[in-house]
Amino acid sequence: MTSFIISLLASFVLSTVHAKVGQLFPIDGKFDYQIGGAYTPSSDVKIVSRDNAENPVKGLYNICYINAFQSQPGDEKWWKTNHPDLLLKKKNGAYFEDEDWPGEFFLDTTTAAKRSALFAIQKELIQGCADKGFDAIEPDNLDTFTRSNKLLTKANNIAFSKLLADFAHSLGLAYAQKNTQISASDKKTVGFDFAIAEECQQWEECDSYTDLYGEYVIEIEYSDSSDGIAAYKTACKARGGKSPVILRDRDVVAKGKKNYRYEAC
Repeated sequence: MTSFIISLLASFVLSTVHAKVGQLFPIDGKFDYQIGGAYTPSSDVKIVSRDNAENPVKGLYNICYINAFQSQPGDEKWWKTNHPDLLLKKKNGAYFEDEDWPGEFFLDTTTAAKRSALFAIQKELIQGCADKGFDAIEPDNLDTFTRSNKLLTKANNIAFSKLLADFAHSLGLAYAQKNTQISASDKKTVGFDFAIAEECQQWEECDSYTDLYGEYVIEIEYSDSSDGIAAYKTACKARGGKSPVILRDRDVVAKGKKNYRYEAC
């Protein structure tokens, strides 16, 4: 009887936590993207995303960035020393490195056992975000399966996403879909709560996010090309004021640094 009562209480607490997850960011709130370096946001900003090593901003809706599907730059030695089996390898045995972001290596989500081992590591980042007081998780590089020469599958990464999302939800955190076009079934399986979409206007894929999340889509276009700037202007006309749309420099450097750029509409 005692164990039955404890089980009921645990279910009630968990359902209460999940109910809080529905409290998402204000869709008309101004967003600032600070994953490349934290700084004091302007007074009209209501939403901010920062790296998990940083602290949230009191009074704002705070999103915590984690590199969920790749290693972080500088962590290569740790992974190769402690968990070489959890880094994806090419057919020639070489570790699979991100061509656009040197020093980031793909995590191997190909089996349930590897996903479980990766979860035990990555969950600590999510726990840290919760402990600091963040409101949501931004898990980057869901799309590694599209860049892995078919070594990874979407099913692999969706299954790993569900482990991370379930844990985030158990801590009262919302969980974002970061980039990558998925189906409504995938969204339901994982339990994604909102989307963060980079360059969806430039690649003409914003509908794939708004169809699933309505106005709960944070859009980021980048200023390192004329196409990116034009895309930002087009996005502002289409969705500005309805949901957060911003323009940022590609490296997302802190304010005051060389090449910093930020606009919002």
